[in-house]
Amino acid sequence: TRAELLQYQLKELNDFNPQAGEFEQIDEEYKRLANSGQLLTTSQNALALLADGEDVNLQSQLYSAKQLVSELVGMDSKLSGILDMLEEATIQLTEASDELRHYCERLDLDPNRLFELEQRIAKQISALETAQALHQQALETAQALHQQRQFYAQELGQLITESMHLLSMPHGLFTIDVKFDEHHLSNDGADRVEFKVTTNPGQPLQPIAKVASGGELSRIALAIQVITARKMETPALIFDEVDVGISGPTAAVVGKLLRQLGESTQVMCVTHLPQVAGCGHQHFFVSKETDGAMTETHMQPLDKRARLQELARLLGGSEVTRNTLANAKELLAA
Repeated sequence: TRAELLQYQLKELNDFNPQAGEFEQIDEEYKRLANSGQLLTTSQNALALLADGEDVNLQSQLYSAKQLVSELVGMDSKLSGILDMLEEATIQLTEASDELRHYCERLDLDPNRLFELEQRIAKQISALETAQALHQQALETAQALHQQRQFYAQELGQLITESMHLLSMPHGLFTIDVKFDEHHLSNDGADRVEFKVTTNPGQPLQPIAKVASGGELSRIALAIQVITARKMETPALIFDEVDVGISGPTAAVVGKLLRQLGESTQVMCVTHLPQVAGCGHQHFFVSKETDGAMTETHMQPLDKRARLQELARLLGGSEVTRNTLANAKELLAA
């Protein structure tokens, strides 16, 4: 299958694992071995001219020149500088000859090593061509994924916007900005995705973290979770301050959406609104106690009767009346 082929090609690239600068080193060694015969012949010819030639060489000629100049210095000391320069030239010539002689002795003519390098270079070229082809395929796949994301981002943004309107954000607008960046290519594609939102008239779309308050963020998160719940596998969701700035019918909508979400995953919500609390499958009462030095938080599960009393308290304040109890029963029955 295509997936197996890609896995095989990826394994080949990983096994090959070229190191930084390795190709340059191999290329330099290959050139030296491939031209080793010419290198040796030319080096030996140069060495013969410098020092090892039987008939004539620079070293012997320089020695003869020094002898003649030395005689001249005996007659005119002003020529001593020339003799010094010839001495320096002799030293340089001797060092150059020695270096070239050692180079000839160390020159490797190993044909087996040359064959190994040829194989390695061929493999490098093949791997490079494979990598370039795979990279192009990955970019094409990422481009196709990008187009799908753009299409569904528009649809998802519209659905979340509609949910925001239900959650007391009538002027809310939610968009998903999907930009293709080939330099951002990874297993997840080559897209940079940013959620943008505006909650008030006249406000431009901005990244969600810059414009939304805590309560708005919770409600936007709720809208997103409700829309995407069927496709997600999140084990638990926690909402805090989801009811800030809302009441009445909007609170009832929030409660129903949370309950709907709770049908497919675990949802925990901290709320002060009876309309929201009444929609939960289970109710916990959270309280704080302090002795002046330390504060403790307690969370107590409520049975049916205690829950009714707590909902009535939320509806009527500190005093629980027949009317608030009746309203609490209606909330639980809704």
